[in-house]
Amino acid sequence: MRIIIGMTGASGVQYGIRLLEALEGNEETHLVLSQEARELVELETDLNVNAFLEKATFHYEDDDFLAPIASGSYRWDAMVIVPCTMKTLAGIANGYADTLIGRAADVTLKESRRLILVPREMPLNLIHLENMVKLKQAGAVIMPACPGFYNNPKTIDDLVDNVVGRILDQLGIDNEVYRRWGEKEKKQGVLPSTSHKIR
Repeated sequence: MRIIIGMTGASGVQYGIRLLEALEGNEETHLVLSQEARELVELETDLNVNAFLEKATFHYEDDDFLAPIASGSYRWDAMVIVPCTMKTLAGIANGYADTLIGRAADVTLKESRRLILVPREMPLNLIHLENMVKLKQAGAVIMPACPGFYNNPKTIDDLVDNVVGRILDQLGIDNEVYRRWGEKEKKQGVLPSTSHKIR
């Protein structure tokens, strides 16, 4: 699969980082970080931003409107914005594509491709909710970063993996990143039931 990952300036860059790690080497990834996301990677983690960018198959600046993902004639399967700020969400909901992330999301919707938005904000005001409804009606998947606790998480990584595993499910990618409801323990490795696998 060819997947675009956009990361914007909401707290919770760990979700985007883990998603890219899960896809690395198995799917073609196109990564875009907003300036604020770059700052949060260094604030919330011990990662070097430039080293992180190199984990993607391709990466672009958020103001690069000459990037292939700015055009619908360039084919991709899905786009995930994780984390997704309310500003980014509002821009997409109202067709205001002033960044490459916003433009690629706009193209994803207009070409009827899979768009997954992972907002990490609370509480939500009426404007936030109305923008989410508008995007859902336009075909986007809205997945607030709300990890489950039924798997008895022991670490922050367990909570992150729960959200990332659910994102992978929405992408149609077979995975065992997290323990599913009804399973006694998380399985190791992957199930060979589809052509899309992650480590």
